[in-house]
Amino acid sequence: MSDERRVSVGGLTRRFGSNTVLHGLDLELEPGSFTALLGRSGSGKTTLLRTLAGLDPAPAEARIGLPDRVAAVFQEPRLLPWKRVWANVALGLEGRDAKGRAERALGEVGLARHLEAWPATLSGGEAQRAALARALVREPRLLLLDEPFAALDALTRIRMHALVLELWRAHGPTTLIVTHDVDEAVLLADRVLVLDAGRIAADIAVEMPRPRSHGDARFVALRRRLLAELGLEAEVLQEAA
Repeated sequence: MSDERRVSVGGLTRRFGSNTVLHGLDLELEPGSFTALLGRSGSGKTTLLRTLAGLDPAPAEARIGLPDRVAAVFQEPRLLPWKRVWANVALGLEGRDAKGRAERALGEVGLARHLEAWPATLSGGEAQRAALARALVREPRLLLLDEPFAALDALTRIRMHALVLELWRAHGPTTLIVTHDVDEAVLLADRVLVLDAGRIAADIAVEMPRPRSHGDARFVALRRRLLAELGLEAEVLQEAA
């Protein structure tokens, strides 16, 4: 595939009043890569993602190169309750085949039978599947995920992890997931970045084949390293091992 999925960020500084959230941040995401972004609250993770999503304007001095099609999925599904599920997925699409495209996307996430359902009738996991379908129907070259599974129960999260990996393999977008969950980062991504005080404090390749297991010694070692990068004390690390 071409390099139309490449992401390039140079010298990105974001300030809110006297608070500098991002400090001259530089970042390159290879086309089709899957990257996880970890960091403590206030480290700048969501600020970076919102800038990449175009929700916050980038400063004029920053150098940002993005694909032409970007889609984001957030912690809340943000479905409009007065529109059918298919209409939520097709929101903003142009052309006569909008419903057909929405139907195909819903089929990919296992919600084909919920085409005409109202959002209020969906479970939390189903609502997040609909949000994924709404992103995928736009055929994004960059897919941004902002803690999309944080509100789900453990079993549903496992299923969503498998679904996201399946969709990533099928469509090949450059993918960046923001998460507080170290295990989630190691299970999903091929590269983990740790953001601290607006700067990338660690950039670690995940060199493990999929599917990955919590019992793998490499998984355990990387998990401990990432927890240490996030500033956990030694006694907490010992409990988490």
